[in-house]
Amino acid sequence: MSFKYLIVVLILGSLCIGCSSRAKISKLDSSSVVIAFGDSLTHGSGADIGESYPALLSQSIGCRVVNAGVPGEDSTDGLSRLEKILKKERPDLVILCHGGNDMLRQQDQDITSANLRAMISLARDTGSDVILIGVPKPGLRLKTPDFYEDIAKEYDIPFIRDTIADVLSTPSLKSDRIHPNAEGYKRVAESIAELIENSQRN
Repeated sequence: MSFKYLIVVLILGSLCIGCSSRAKISKLDSSSVVIAFGDSLTHGSGADIGESYPALLSQSIGCRVVNAGVPGEDSTDGLSRLEKILKKERPDLVILCHGGNDMLRQQDQDITSANLRAMISLARDTGSDVILIGVPKPGLRLKTPDFYEDIAKEYDIPFIRDTIADVLSTPSLKSDRIHPNAEGYKRVAESIAELIENSQRN
């Protein structure tokens, strides 16, 4: 086995380490609507439009996935934007991947946590399930802050802790310092699809 192949195998094996499969969501079908809500990581910056994780996830799970990612947005702006999208789309599931720009701008972590909680509450108040995706704090060693997991436990929602951090720690999966490339987004979509499959109520 070549060293390069071994690295790929290890990455695939680690992508769902930190995924919380105990919490459950309603089963999706072809009529379901999913909103992927976030910033540039959701938008797909660093890859072509059809290579974003929402586009790839839609193909994988067989239902409509709305790409509601806005590059450069922080969680405060995200919170102010979410209600309008929820009213328009009436989603069955919201995939929340936010907070990266807060950390890049060194904003108060308590503000980010409060905004994420408010977004989850807002989505659930409209009848949507929520999945939370952890985003790593910039640095030499990328690590997802503990508050993401704390929030997921508090709301009992499915959670992926390390997939974004693992992808952005792998040079071959990045387009730049903070964004995946097409292959990186593919790994993100695969990880989310696996979590959705494992979290659906029978």
